[in-house]
This record gives sequence, structure tokens and C-alpha cells, in this order.
Amino acid sequence: METWDVRSLDIEAHHPQVLRSDEETRAIAILLPAGEELQEHQVHERTYLVVIDGEVSITQDGREVTRGSGLLAHFAPNERRTIRAVSDARLVLVLAPWPGEGHPSRLG
Repeated sequence: METWDVRSLDIEAHHPQVLRSDEETRAIAILLPAGEELQEHQVHERTYLVVIDGEVSITQDGREVTRGSGLLAHFAPNERRTIRAVSDARLVLVLAPWPGEGHPSRLG
């Protein structure tokens, strides 16, 4: 068993911390300072976003959701979204399968 207390991890802004990566999944902890955002983006994997601390606003296809700790969001592979921190936010992203179909590491 592996466990992480994400609220107490020493995560620096702009330096995501990979908590675990294996043949099936990747879990990443992110500190997103208030007012900053993960600009519109997409990944090749199914994504689960968990807000551990703080508050974020998620925009996708003209729809916006703003919530704080406890929020769990799911995105299908290749769905585009923007995630903005309303206040300093600690997030965990879980990507699966890792790496997803079309990921550059799977090419060539």
C-alpha cells in the first residue's frame, strides 16, 4: 500500500509532482496559485481531477463549474478544458490508461 497526505506535500507552483506512475495509471499532485490556470488543454488519457484544498473553476464547452475541496471531476480522453484557481488550490490528477492512445511516448 502507498499513501500520500497531499495537503502536507512540499509541492511548488509550476512543478507538478508525480506521485505514482506505472503501466496503467499516473497520479500527479499540482499546486495551482490563486488566479493562475491550466490553460485550455487536453490529454490522451481519461482524467480524474480531485480538489484537495482551495477552490477551482473548470470551464468546458461553455459550461463552468466552481467548487472547492472534495470536488471530483471526470474528463474523457481528448476533452478540452480550462482549470483556474479561484484560491490557492492543491489538485490531484489521475490519468488512465497511462500513457493513453496517441500519447507521444507511444509513437515510434
